[in-house]
Amino acid sequence: MIEIKKVESKKQLAAFVDFPHELYRGDKNYVPELHIAQRDILTPGKHPFHNHSSMQLFLAYKNGVLTGRIAAILNNNHNKFNNVSEGFFGFYDLYNDPEVSKKLLNEAEKWLVAYGATKMIGPVNPSTNETAGLLVEGFDSPAVAMMTYNKPYYLDLLTAEGFTKNIDLLAYDLPTNVVDKKSIKLKELLAQRLKDRNITVRNINLKNFDTEVKNILKVYNAAWQENTGFVPMTDDEFRYLAKDLKLILDKDFAFVAEYEGKAIGFALAIPDINQVLIKIKNGRLLPTGIFKLLFGKKKIDYVRVIALGVNKEYRRVGIEAFFYSEIIQRAMDKKIKGGEASWILENNEMMNNGLLKMNARVYKRYRILEKAI
Repeated sequence: MIEIKKVESKKQLAAFVDFPHELYRGDKNYVPELHIAQRDILTPGKHPFHNHSSMQLFLAYKNGVLTGRIAAILNNNHNKFNNVSEGFFGFYDLYNDPEVSKKLLNEAEKWLVAYGATKMIGPVNPSTNETAGLLVEGFDSPAVAMMTYNKPYYLDLLTAEGFTKNIDLLAYDLPTNVVDKKSIKLKELLAQRLKDRNITVRNINLKNFDTEVKNILKVYNAAWQENTGFVPMTDDEFRYLAKDLKLILDKDFAFVAEYEGKAIGFALAIPDINQVLIKIKNGRLLPTGIFKLLFGKKKIDYVRVIALGVNKEYRRVGIEAFFYSEIIQRAMDKKIKGGEASWILENNEMMNNGLLKMNARVYKRYRILEKAI
């Protein structure tokens, strides 16, 4: 007997957050999310996503045993920005059971249809501005910071319920020992070209963090707006994300490009904190997890290029290439073994071609799926 229950209590929410720990027990590539971060993103009043949108969490029980979870998500900002009536699903985790999958997806679909949704898209947790995509290639290593991980059978379960590909998101691996050194050699030439155009590139100023965040948000919402699946971030959402990232930020990997003092582009690579989180049992910082986090940060030897964008009118003048050359040079200086550039839309020719020229290779592929409802 399969029973689907709405999450309506703190106890059920804790069960929802903790379920993956049991599901992935023994999987050496599973990285537990921090419990407090997952709890907050799912709780109205804690995360700014809930200020404009809503979600309903569901748990699946089979013969009284918790066997799966899902979130039905109504992103009002997405629908307004794109003039559509779409719904989303996320936090989709379960044992390999087609009946449980069917019932979870049906329950999420019913909830979305009641709000007028005509399409169901996912997984996103809870939007493309957070973690997104179903891992479909690259199960042989842990996900890096703020990237998803799932069982290989998830794709089969979703396909069986009528979901088809919307778009793929690519993750590139770029070890520092194989990177095309041409990008480094051209750095001075690129710097002069930018200077001739009154464009400067500098590190982010952590002492003026609030102002920096405000300016970078403008670039983010302008530079990414034509990307498939994009939805603008609100001031509150961006500040929330920036506050979290500041805890692990290395300013040597955070850059702002300016034209006559106005921000026109930015790039950010973050230390792969998952190298530490993978050792923190069940995502709990207390009693010992906090020490693993504090001391483990110093041993991280991999980064993730999480964002790199330039306003449309300033593209193709060398800013993107200069960003990458700076990140690569500093990674080498710090004895970092490499980095992941992710995620990159499969139809973003400029970014994909640029990475391939640097000898990066696609080593993980994530998929956004959709289904008419």
